[in-house]
Amino acid sequence: MAGAGLTHGDWLERVPQLLSECAEEWGLRIGEPYPQGAAGYAVRAERAGEPIVLKLIYPHREAEHEADALRVWDGDGAVELLAYDPERWAMLIERCEPGTLLAHADPDTALEVLIGLLPRLWKRVDDRFHPLADEVAWWLEEMPSDWERAGRPFERDLLDDVIDTLRELSRSQGEHVLLHQDLHTDNVLAARREPWLVIDPKPLAGEREFNAAPIVRDYVLGHSRESVLHRLDRLCAELGLDRERALGWTIGQTVAWMFESTQLRKHLETVRWLLEARR
Repeated sequence: MAGAGLTHGDWLERVPQLLSECAEEWGLRIGEPYPQGAAGYAVRAERAGEPIVLKLIYPHREAEHEADALRVWDGDGAVELLAYDPERWAMLIERCEPGTLLAHADPDTALEVLIGLLPRLWKRVDDRFHPLADEVAWWLEEMPSDWERAGRPFERDLLDDVIDTLRELSRSQGEHVLLHQDLHTDNVLAARREPWLVIDPKPLAGEREFNAAPIVRDYVLGHSRESVLHRLDRLCAELGLDRERALGWTIGQTVAWMFESTQLRKHLETVRWLLEARR
């Protein structure tokens, strides 16, 4: 299932079969699916009358240890993992009700929620999780060709600056903790057990400053130079983060990820605002 050459299209064709197999394995009654994500398929389900979620993960590098991250968090600020089938990349997880996205909250409220959740997610880690340094090495290998394929959307000097920044940050990190490298307002849901719970980790082991990146660039919280720097400053001040490193990581991950985004221009604006703030 997770072998090389499995395209997302191939995997989607297998989803009905996987749903049937998981329903039989875990004794599930399958309900309505959630809106389809880029790398997974989640559906409402019941097991012995308990409302839960069955999530099927498209096998890919970033989600390889999603279940491990949920185990480490053990429901502390994140959804609980109830069962995992590694062969099928299938999970049973706690259902969040009402399940409203944090993105629908007032931006200041949403930022407060994220600031409150982050320290709870920063658990000590072992060597099962991919190091941030390895992820950076992957980005550095791919970024020049991604930049070419995207039609050179910005000047080469900017790309070279970002590459240099990532190399320096990667080799000079502080203490490693468990990171959710995609922690934005669409990945936090309103729930009953706690007001808000984190979902969909793409876990890494690295320094805390890196975790500012997906929040600072989350344009749902406001897309302007002022709002971007406001998020950066609040995260650093309230969580004791090194501002220069958090700023650098935000620039680096934003550029690494922007080429596959439908919002490349917005992310590029964020990068330019941050570069101006660094000078």
